[in-house]
Amino acid sequence: MAGKSAQKKNPSAIKRARQAEKLKLRNRTVKTAIKTVTKKVEAAVGEKNGEEARKAFTEAAKLISKAASKGVIHRNTASRKISRLAKLANSLLKSEAA
Repeated sequence: MAGKSAQKKNPSAIKRARQAEKLKLRNRTVKTAIKTVTKKVEAAVGEKNGEEARKAFTEAAKLISKAASKGVIHRNTASRKISRLAKLANSLLKSEAA
């Protein structure tokens, strides 16, 4: 990764640099939260805890959808992540029913 760039002189470039820094921090926290809730779902499925997996999946899907609507991640990426988590959670629920 590149370090800090040269000092900006144009006022609009200075403002864009400030905005980019704020967005970078926001995006990082949201992406970290997505990874955390994804791990919660995977852990619940690993422990074969259906109720916990269902709760964690609902929370994860909500967070991922919100991130996509805010532009933190692409909508197709969000759909793919939700789909994979749903498939994982449903595999546990199907095995419990059988």
